Amino acid sequence: MDHIRVSLPLDPEQVKALRAGDTILLSGALYTARDAAHKRLVACLDEGRELPFDPTNQLIYYVGPAPASPGHAVGSAGPTTSYRMDPYAPRLIAAGLKGMMGKGRRSPAVIEAMKEHGAVYLGAVGGAAALIAQRIKSSQVIAYDDLGAEAIHRFEVEDFPALVLIDCLGNNLYETGPAQYRED
Repeated sequence: MDHIRVSLPLDPEQVKALRAGDTILLSGALYTARDAAHKRLVACLDEGRELPFDPTNQLIYYVGPAPASPGHAVGSAGPTTSYRMDPYAPRLIAAGLKGMMGKGRRSPAVIEAMKEHGAVYLGAVGGAAALIAQRIKSSQVIAYDDLGAEAIHRFEVEDFPALVLIDCLGNNLYETGPAQYRED
């Protein structure tokens, strides 16, 4: 299987070329955030305050990593269910976010924002959290440390495997994948 190598932050032209079903390997810096952090990020936007990082062309991984064991950047770091970020994602996409990574379906509002602003939704492998954590080379909390594991982290990743679940055209692997296997 051929993988597409993707450097972070995301290149908007490369995002436009990715298609649902593509397998990719991510390398570079990405950010982590779950629902509590997303709520704070959107509050910052709504109040005109500066965000803890510039979302332009960035990727947010929906994860709350476990504490690191000696010699590792993080512990298990598997994806969390993405729909909990759906109330906040369109606002962050409009602010320049180009990618999100998690697991599970997205709302029509998120998909419309992705199409309008040229963003992509990636899936990380659920159930392999310890294995994919090996692709995280460093981790630094950059905001909201009071949230513990749900604080915003900056990860440096190398060849982090992901699958394009929904592309910037709205092609959705959750719809097209099962259709390939339906009996007529």
